[in-house]
Amino acid sequence: MGLALNGGALGERIGVEMLHTEASCVRARLPVAGNTQPYGLLHGGASVVLAETAGSVAAALHAGEGKAAVGTEISASHHRGVRQGWIYAEATPLHLGRSLASYEIAVTDEAGRRVCTARLSCMIIDR
Repeated sequence: MGLALNGGALGERIGVEMLHTEASCVRARLPVAGNTQPYGLLHGGASVVLAETAGSVAAALHAGEGKAAVGTEISASHHRGVRQGWIYAEATPLHLGRSLASYEIAVTDEAGRRVCTARLSCMIIDR
């Protein structure tokens, strides 16, 4: 079973696209269209799915062959609403250990404005 770099079934369903993948930095994007709440704004949960997908892929790449990274905690602060276009996530490591990897994920809009800040911790386990 290899590492899925597409974000998995939920990521595919909401339109997550990987742009750059390595343990030190994963970048991904998500369309706002189709991922809104009843008021026409980007759903906060969609931002979190994008953030967790980017961070989890980075942690899995850090974990390496024969290992898996499983999320143990995620937190997110939402800063601004978005009505159209794309949002982008960039996951950068805070800690890369043998059993735990933590990432900060900045989610921005097309103008580079911060939409959401997330923090993800993943446990590294044997596959």
